[in-house]
Amino acid sequence: MRASNADRERTIDVLKAGYAEGRLGHAEYEQRMGRAHQAQTYGELHALVADLPQGPMAVPPPSPQQYPQPYQAVAVPRTFLPPPPRTNNSAVGALICGVLIPFYGLTAVPAVILGHKARAEIRRTGEKGDGMAMAGIVLGWLTIGLGALAVVALVMLGTGGA
Repeated sequence: MRASNADRERTIDVLKAGYAEGRLGHAEYEQRMGRAHQAQTYGELHALVADLPQGPMAVPPPSPQQYPQPYQAVAVPRTFLPPPPRTNNSAVGALICGVLIPFYGLTAVPAVILGHKARAEIRRTGEKGDGMAMAGIVLGWLTIGLGALAVVALVMLGTGGA
């Protein structure tokens, strides 16, 4: 199969890397570079770099009966992907305390404390869960505010409003 200019450039890059790493002497490097510029087929290019490490962009050996296949993306194995960010445990606790407020009014204070603690940890570590922490804070402060208003109202009613 006939080689393109891009194929010749990739081969030249492999030759340059081989020369820079000391795998090729100057005379051999110059000779191979000249042959790379004149090469017409994949076979000629492959012969120039067959004894050199070619990295991830290796030129495949030619096969007369094989036609080039369209590029197919290969999924990266999960082993090489970074782990997904964890959800902050304090944020989960803040949300749970916030949701439990209607049943146990005393969970408003822990919801606020855990929510603020979680937001600080999330900023420091990059974990997920900022929305849960904020929901716990909002529910907690709303309950505390409504409780304070109720106490003030009861005091005002108990003193006769004067």
